[in-house]
Amino acid sequence: MLSIIFTCDIELINIQQINEAYERLLKGDVKYRFVIDMASLKN
Repeated sequence: MLSIIFTCDIELINIQQINEAYERLLKGDVKYRFVIDMASLKN
């Protein structure tokens, strides 16, 4: 049986960086997927 593993590169950001991340997305300056660190919501 063939087993396939997928991985992806991410850029982990704090919730405080969400606006900056969105601006970068609009500019096309994103190489990886943004993942929001949900633990940053507590700060």
